[in-house]
Amino acid sequence: MSDNSGTEKATHPDTGTAQRSGDSVAPRPTPADVAKPGPKPGRPGGPKPGSRKPESPKPHAVKPAPGPAQEHPHPVVVPTVSDPSEWGRVDDDGTAWVKTADGEREIGSWQAGDAAEGLAHFGRRFDDLATEVALLEARLAAGTDARKTKTAALALAETLPTAAVIGDIDGLARRLQAIIEHSDEAAAHAKEEKERTRHEQTERKETLCAEAEQIATDSTQWKAAGDRLREILDEWKTIRGVDRKVDDALWRRFSKARESFNRRRGAHFAELDRERASAKAHKEELCVRAEELSDSTDWGGTAAVFRELLTEWKSAGRAPREADEQLWRRFKSAQDVFFAARNAAASERDAEFEHNATAKEDLLRSYEERIPAQLDPDSTALDNARAALRELQEKWDAIGKVPRERIQELEGKLRAIERRVREAVDAQWRRTDPEAMARAAQFRERVAQFEEQAAKARAAGRTRDAEKAMEQAKQWREWADAAEGAVSRR
Repeated sequence: MSDNSGTEKATHPDTGTAQRSGDSVAPRPTPADVAKPGPKPGRPGGPKPGSRKPESPKPHAVKPAPGPAQEHPHPVVVPTVSDPSEWGRVDDDGTAWVKTADGEREIGSWQAGDAAEGLAHFGRRFDDLATEVALLEARLAAGTDARKTKTAALALAETLPTAAVIGDIDGLARRLQAIIEHSDEAAAHAKEEKERTRHEQTERKETLCAEAEQIATDSTQWKAAGDRLREILDEWKTIRGVDRKVDDALWRRFSKARESFNRRRGAHFAELDRERASAKAHKEELCVRAEELSDSTDWGGTAAVFRELLTEWKSAGRAPREADEQLWRRFKSAQDVFFAARNAAASERDAEFEHNATAKEDLLRSYEERIPAQLDPDSTALDNARAALRELQEKWDAIGKVPRERIQELEGKLRAIERRVREAVDAQWRRTDPEAMARAAQFRERVAQFEEQAAKARAAGRTRDAEKAMEQAKQWREWADAAEGAVSRR
């Protein structure tokens, strides 16, 4: 039937008030609850769209699967569509009935259309309830706040005996009872998972703390260590679920380690800055000293000083980068000025030495004729040779130095001429050596003495003494012959 306004009306069995078609007695799920993303429940509260009959789920079908409490925070629930004709009826006078285990129960009156429309109306209300139950089952299976799920299930179960719906109310009651029974188990499981997660997350932060403390104490790789501490901080921010007091204590440890590292790094770089400032001052002093020496012509001594300055430079340490490069250019410029001048002087000296070598070669050739290879010690040629040698030596010294690689060659030729003259002088001296002549005469006197002794011994009949004296005379004769021969060979 239709009233004058043309709207559908039904009477609530408890209040007796008329309601528009589609109003729900029991709380309905919001569109956001139904549409939230997440896994589908293991067994929905009613058949999928297009099914003919609703299937009563078993109580154990809502038991939550094991897993982390927040593994499926946003379940997706398919709205239930059931066949209300199996579970109730609407009489021609508009009275609506639902079948339960206790028999039929009048749930209200339909006055907004024919009986079929009323049956569909109360069936949709049941589908709304079934969808809410399915949502609670999905939440329980996903481990989403089992205590709130249980409270909602209890509240929904209290409305079933008076709900103005047509459907499998008894099956819905069993499903709600299963949710209520398994909520405690799910809550315990969720608590256990929460404790496990808290323990794991706490261990992660403790491990990060220990690493940070080791870095703060031992590491001297300042950049790498600083980067790692920043990575630890980023990872720290992703860790959730640690007990507040424990988390605060661990954060204090980590912060203390970071501060300790920063202090140690700051002290290191402060000391490094002091060392670099000291190195800069030292190198500036070395630059001044090098610039003072750049005009020196004491080639050997100044070169040695420059070597000492360079050794000091290397041991002075590094100044700030830009200053260090600028100071090095300054020092090297002063050094290059000196060594360029020394090289120029060396080139000039080398040319002079080559000229000297040529002059000495010419000098040697001019005196080889005056000092021949064979000198007669008994002629005046020896005196001439000795005088020529003295002239040669004086002129040789006056010419000066020659290249290092020519010294041995030229000195060898000079020494050969000096050796020829010296050997000729020695030979002349040996031929007129009075000591050698006197020594030969003494040997002859000793021969005569031993021969005289032998003659006396023989005359006296001392044959043995005579033979001994003759042997000694023979020995001295040989020595006298050798001494005379040496003098004659000279």
